[in-house]
Amino acid sequence: MNTEQLIAVIHQIAEKIEAEKAFLTELDNVIGDGDHGINLARGFGEVEKKLDSLKDKEPGDVLKSVGMTLVSTVGGASGPLYGTGFMKLGGAVRGKDSLTVPDFLAGFQQAIEGIMQRGRSTKGEKTMLDAMIPAKEAMESTWNATQDPKAAFAAGIAAAKEGVAFTKTIAATKGRASYLGERSIGHQDPGATSFTMLLEIVGGAV
Repeated sequence: MNTEQLIAVIHQIAEKIEAEKAFLTELDNVIGDGDHGINLARGFGEVEKKLDSLKDKEPGDVLKSVGMTLVSTVGGASGPLYGTGFMKLGGAVRGKDSLTVPDFLAGFQQAIEGIMQRGRSTKGEKTMLDAMIPAKEAMESTWNATQDPKAAFAAGIAAAKEGVAFTKTIAATKGRASYLGERSIGHQDPGATSFTMLLEIVGGAV
């Protein structure tokens, strides 16, 4: 994936988040601050304004710019977490003119580690990590077995969706949702949901 293709994907992500912002916000209304979709849509709206100026940059710089924009424009927890993820991904692929699946997987791991650190969280706490970590593991396993980009992303997307379903079965222990305790069971995590939407768009472009 070169810069032109990456910018097209980011544009699609912004459109998807805008289209789904009411749904994501409704999910967050139940167990969080009720602003996940609204905040993410605003952040990616600001990202879109910068895309034209990034056409001559390498993919790593584009991803870093996306992350910095999200951190500076998105309120709540999602801005710092998504921003950290994009910046870590960008840093991991710095210097490359185009991104391969191994590049993406290496960057994905860095993004996960950055989000774990920033959010002081891990898998099993009803967060976006419950979709991210299984997705990365499934992608890596499938890629190593098949060397097929489409198969790897399909496996990752399926695992992320399973992760979203898993978040319905557990109580939240992080963020505003943790205040609800057992009452958060039965509701899916908004961050895991929005991450899965992003991964589907990236997978569709491979």
